[in-house]
Amino acid sequence: MESRDTQKYTSARRDFLKSILAATAIAGGLSAKAEGAESGKAEIALPELPEGESPLLRMQRELRRALKKPIEQRRWVMVIDLSKCIGCSACTIACVAENKLPPGVVYRPVLDEEFGEYPHVTRRFTPRPCMQCDNPPCVPICPVKATYKRPDGIVEIDYNKCIGCRYCLPACPYGARTADFGEFFTLGTPKVEAYETQPNFEYGREWNRAGNKSPVGNARKCHFCIHRLEAGMLPACVTTCIGYATYFGDTNDPESLVSELIAKPNVMRLKEELGTKPKVYYRV
Repeated sequence: MESRDTQKYTSARRDFLKSILAATAIAGGLSAKAEGAESGKAEIALPELPEGESPLLRMQRELRRALKKPIEQRRWVMVIDLSKCIGCSACTIACVAENKLPPGVVYRPVLDEEFGEYPHVTRRFTPRPCMQCDNPPCVPICPVKATYKRPDGIVEIDYNKCIGCRYCLPACPYGARTADFGEFFTLGTPKVEAYETQPNFEYGREWNRAGNKSPVGNARKCHFCIHRLEAGMLPACVTTCIGYATYFGDTNDPESLVSELIAKPNVMRLKEELGTKPKVYYRV
């Protein structure tokens, strides 16, 4: 007869294997879907997600439920638990890799603050993506209307309209916008590597970094990985966070995890006094 410790170990191992198999199935289904789209074949349906305790699986299931609604009925928000963030910057690197960002362009930096004096010192880490404001000051300042708010609340930049004036950079009170100067990591010495010229797929389109064409010269920022959302995947920063510190979902769904989290008393938003109504919340 198995001991209680052995039974607990067996149960934990079984749950772990289930989560691994689920993640593998999801990745396989999404890969097949992408390959089918590229070859012009019919898209393969996404696999069903198993019920489980993992917040990632729950958020993935809620994301797919939200995608079944019209776009104007969704309201995407992000919740970041500062008590869980360890400052590893995995989310920052994942964002750079996912969006193939050039030098100087970072969508999700992690701010590092130190408090106290030695030996009584502590640190606080604050990831800072675009706040996707409901009242975004970057929208009215754009002289060519390249920046606008989508029906689901995500603030988007039309790279084909952007003229690179960068008025929106100082207009953002969160410093969440950067400019693409067309630089390469190698600086062309001895040569520009192939990976530096690979296209990215922001806003659901392919953007080639050829010459001075968009997005070179444009303003750029976090967009909640729209291209992933529309493929049924969570933003790259959410799935990469090793401490489950970042949550994402639709607050128009009262049963979603993010709806539960932002209803807690220990939740705040940055610079709320400015009236920007950010859609990134922080648990403290």
